[in-house]
Amino acid sequence: MPRFSVIVPAYQVQAYLSECLDSVLTQSCPDLEVIAVDDCSPDSCGAIVDEYAALDARVKAVHLAENRGLGGARNAGLAEASGDYLVFLDGDDTLTSDALRAIADRIKEAGEPDVLVYDSARTCWDGRAVRDQPAGLLTEQGPVPLRLEDRPGLLRMPVAAWNTACRREFVTRQGFTFPPGSCADAPWTLPVLMAADSIGTLDRVCVHHRQRPQSGTVPGTGSRRHVDLFEQYDRVFAYVAGRPELARWRTELFRRMVDHYAAVYTLGGRLPRGSRAEFLRRARAHYRRHRVPGTRMRPGHALVRFGLRRTFRALQLASAVRRRTLKAAVKLARAVRSGALRLHYQVQLRLPVRADRAVFTAAEGHGGDPGALEEAFRTHAPHIRTAWITRPGHEHAVPPGPRRVRPGGAAYWTALARAKYLVTDDVLEPRLRKRRGQVVIRTGQGTPLGHMGLDLLERPAAARDTDFAALLRGAAQWDHVLSGNRHSTLVWERVLPGRYRTLEYGAPRNDVFQRATSADVTRLRESLGVPRGAVAILYAPAHRDHRRTQHPLLDLERIVRRLGPRFVILAHTPYDPAAGSGRIIDVRDHPSVQSLCLASDVLLTDYASLMFDYAGLDRPIVVHTEDWAAYEAVRGAYVDLRAAPPGAVARSEDELIDIFATGHWRGSRSAQLRAAFRERFCPYDDGRAAERVVRHVVLGEPAEAPAPVVPLAERHPVPAAGARSPLTTVPQPSGRLPVTERR
Repeated sequence: MPRFSVIVPAYQVQAYLSECLDSVLTQSCPDLEVIAVDDCSPDSCGAIVDEYAALDARVKAVHLAENRGLGGARNAGLAEASGDYLVFLDGDDTLTSDALRAIADRIKEAGEPDVLVYDSARTCWDGRAVRDQPAGLLTEQGPVPLRLEDRPGLLRMPVAAWNTACRREFVTRQGFTFPPGSCADAPWTLPVLMAADSIGTLDRVCVHHRQRPQSGTVPGTGSRRHVDLFEQYDRVFAYVAGRPELARWRTELFRRMVDHYAAVYTLGGRLPRGSRAEFLRRARAHYRRHRVPGTRMRPGHALVRFGLRRTFRALQLASAVRRRTLKAAVKLARAVRSGALRLHYQVQLRLPVRADRAVFTAAEGHGGDPGALEEAFRTHAPHIRTAWITRPGHEHAVPPGPRRVRPGGAAYWTALARAKYLVTDDVLEPRLRKRRGQVVIRTGQGTPLGHMGLDLLERPAAARDTDFAALLRGAAQWDHVLSGNRHSTLVWERVLPGRYRTLEYGAPRNDVFQRATSADVTRLRESLGVPRGAVAILYAPAHRDHRRTQHPLLDLERIVRRLGPRFVILAHTPYDPAAGSGRIIDVRDHPSVQSLCLASDVLLTDYASLMFDYAGLDRPIVVHTEDWAAYEAVRGAYVDLRAAPPGAVARSEDELIDIFATGHWRGSRSAQLRAAFRERFCPYDDGRAAERVVRHVVLGEPAEAPAPVVPLAERHPVPAAGARSPLTTVPQPSGRLPVTERR
């Protein structure tokens, strides 16, 4: 008996069915059966189902002699199911990575409930995914398992069969089946929740429900299938009427029904032209038929209760007029404000430049090289007053000390017009007029691995909407550009040409690597939740320019399972790492990547330039190059990581697991590669890069004199915390003998 029976009805979804079935069959929880039901589809769905059944014994093909609709196809799948739990998935939907594993774990934690409710996301044609459930509805806190009385809000969630896993024995005992007609999810989902003796919740997106463009997206061209709603809600209330113990839910069901009718009527494109009046008349009749005395009306209920179609249209028209009037007023106010700020800026440009002012800004809104330089300004040139341009949402991440300036305000334009020093890691304000006496310092964005600047002219997939003219205008304003090594100097001067002077002093943001202490590392690890003695892998993959949406490149859950309990992963990814266990820590929103480097024991990356910074820590680096050919073709590369890597190189996920399991990630060969890489790319990262910049640019010391560079052999960056833990035997992949790690 499998753990899950995944029922997939298929009707005219030939373009999506393979993706759907693959998302199920590649789950990390393989204890399942797939019942693929060909609902007499006129396309190739039947052939696709047969192909998968021939290749995988877990797939059972069911072919219906006539089209029964979504409910009938699901019922046919129910008749063939033998798993402990039933999971429903439409033929054009997909399960997220490790979804069934997370569902199985939660079912076990919740004590085998009758129903487990999890989240889903509606994915649009452009790749955007919007979660269905409101925040807190599926929280896993509180009693486990729970009853509907403990969380009645579950009745208000979107009615869908694909966001619940139902115990098959419970469904069979209750005799639940799907009714005919469209909108058949309500007569299934609502009775299932009300009848369940135990319910579990999982606050995780497990299903991506595809939203395909349809005729209903154009107002007045919708489908008449929404008329079936009336019959389906009649079935729900008939179910409650036959069970007196469920009468207490009539009020909640009534509110949900009226809300549903109002939403169908008011949202454009749901109903075909000419059917809106009929729909509202039937909705009003249903209101009277199922109304529960004493139910308090909500704002949208008046439309359904009284059938005020003309009044509703009048209110819509009045609302539209109000919106347009308000929009025009806002536009006028913005134009007046913009004119006043332009005048203010012109006045400020005629006032003297202030030699004791410096302004800092960063592309990410905080930290990085500008943050390190701002601290160095306050330390080595305390007579300079600093200000930080703070973008909305980044206020909490701005380092303490500098005055905060919001972009676009009067103080912002005053600072740009009169501050002597302007420091940025990106292009400055396009409307900036650099004045005589102002000094612009461009800090760069790390050592370049992939092509940058003008080299992207021949890489349209990577360039996207890059404004090359704006880049060159920005470069024309720079006085100094910081560089961490000769490689960066040669690249930046070629791909971002200008009259600036390159200061090859090192990366200021990496100064902290030489100044941090073991106590700092311990504190950072504790704040991130890294267990004492664990080996923390910082996983930081690069952005893939050729992908519209970023997808996981590695199965992190599988990796930590194979490596054993001693390893944890700090996931600094451009996508949700879907951390299902406590050994994958989501650090996407951490304000300081340098802090993450200090807290980790090893860096796992592919083509992220963070590897050049991390090499200054003299800690192991593992590079995953499985799609190197695609990356090089789309982005282009200045450094061949296969010929000159910073450490061990993995060309597949299994090889990556083997590198960590055998200890090769910190072996002597890896150390040799790292030493050569560090010598080439970290010659000046000795903890005094920011000081050298301030001494030369602000204090006027000669370019060759500021803060002599500490030789590599004499640098002692803080050691990793994992390096101080006792020896441990790491679980090996199957077919290998255990290997004891050696320091």
